[in-house]
Parts: sequence; C-alpha cells; structure tokens
Amino acid sequence: MPLTLPTDNPKNAPGEGTLYVVATPIGNMDDITVRALHVLGRVDLIAAEDTRHTGKLLKHHQIKSRLMAYHEYNEKERTPLLVERLRSGSSIALVSNAGTPTVSDPGYMLLQKAVENAIKVVPVPGPSALLAALSISGMPTDSFIFIGFCAKKKNRRLTQLQKLVRETRTLIFYENPGRILAFMDEIKQVMGDRYGVLCREMTKLHEEFLRGRLSEVMEMLSNRPAVKGECTLLVKGSEENISVSRDIVRAELIEVLEKKEKKLSQVSKIIAQKYGLSKNEVYDEALKLKAERKIKVQG
Repeated sequence: MPLTLPTDNPKNAPGEGTLYVVATPIGNMDDITVRALHVLGRVDLIAAEDTRHTGKLLKHHQIKSRLMAYHEYNEKERTPLLVERLRSGSSIALVSNAGTPTVSDPGYMLLQKAVENAIKVVPVPGPSALLAALSISGMPTDSFIFIGFCAKKKNRRLTQLQKLVRETRTLIFYENPGRILAFMDEIKQVMGDRYGVLCREMTKLHEEFLRGRLSEVMEMLSNRPAVKGECTLLVKGSEENISVSRDIVRAELIEVLEKKEKKLSQVSKIIAQKYGLSKNEVYDEALKLKAERKIKVQG
C-alpha cells in the first residue's frame, strides 16, 4: 500500500506509488530525523546503495523493512523494475550509504525516470556532508559552490580546477582519503596556496577539522602513515584576489625577474602563492614581460 504521512502531500490516488528520497546519517547513526525513521519503517521497499550498510542502520533503529541493492553497477537493470513497482502502487525509499541520495551518490537515474513517468517524488531531508562542513568552516556561507568529486582523469580534473580560479564563492569538494594530498597539491598549483578546511570523518569517533593554508594542511597530513575516512574539503574563493591589480603583479614580477636570481617557474610560483593566484596565469604573464623587456632569465 502507498505510504502517506501527515507531513506529505495529500493521499495518493489508487494505484499511484511514491518515491521517497531519504537522507541518512553521514556517520553517527543517531543523526537521522524522526520522519526518516517513520518513512523507512513503513515503505514497501528500500532501494539502498549497500544493503549491508543500510541494514546496520535499520537494525540500530529496529526497522525491518525489505531491502534491495541499487547502486551504480546495477541501476540500468533495476531502474525499470523499480519504476514498474512504483507505477503499480508501491512506496519505495531511496537511500545512499551516507547523506542525501543523488548528491554525489547513486539515485539520479531512478529519480529522473520517476519524474518522466509522473510518479510522485517526496524529499525527506536530513544529513548532508557538504552543509555540515560548511556550517563549521568559518568561511562565507551566504554563497558557495558545490563541486563534489572532480574528474578522475588528471587532465580533465586540472581543467575543472582552472575554470574555478576566479570563482569568488566558497568551493566545496569531496575526495577519497588516498588521493586527498595529491588533490590539494593540484589545487595549490592551479589556484595558489589558499586557505582551506579539511573535514575528515565527520560525526564519527575520529572526527577532525584541519584549518590553514593548503600547504599547512598538507604538512599536517604528510607525516601520517595514511589518511583515513571520507574527506570534505573547503577552499576559499578568489574574492581576496580581486583587490590584487594586474599592475601590482606585473611590477613585482619585473622587480624579481630583473634580479635574475631565480628561474621563471620559481618566480611565478612564489608570486602566485603570495597573492593566492593561479601559477599558470602568473607564469604566462612572466613570459610576456620577459619578452617585452628582453630579460634573460632561466626557464
């Protein structure tokens, strides 16, 4: 039977099912809303990214609803089956391993097909790693941009980062612990040594927040045998860079270049980090000045 609650829309028409998009804890199992527990306990089926993971959550809250695995590797096969069940009147809850489904998690395909088939879709809001991290970051929260996981291929990833260089809003990324150090180094090379906050294992026993310039955060992690736990990284937008005029950068480049003490790449890196600018942009400007003034320096 379709699930109806006082907080939901009016009762479904006969034969009409409902897809509930339910946010679940990002770590601490008690971080779940009363409504989410109510929905999970009454739906006909829970479509879960990992049934073992969700099973632990249900057991913790004494819920015995039926589970079906629904993840990126079987969504093409199972989406039509779930849509058919919804069309026949079943109520289904969509959950991911942590946080809100479809936000850097599986579920978009099912949601899209449900909308295309005029199936009722109901959000059951709750935990979100990006909002939890933003709320304690100390960075501007009135305007931000959520990037999530960047591209896996390095060239595409660097292109993505380059497009964000002049973005003034707070930047929010997700990254796996095994790649977080290399990823922060890439951001530093492309955007400069900006201020950042690394949120690790949020709401769990070993929750940790590391704050400082990207180079400082990297140094904090570099002496560890390994970085563990899911990571959310916030990076300050380029708002402070707007006050740095092109003339100031050019004047400093000329001064350092004429001393002929450092390589062009070293000069570019130093000035980019000083002003929180892209190393590539500063390097390009240095090349122009070198040609214009015929300054002989090392490459």
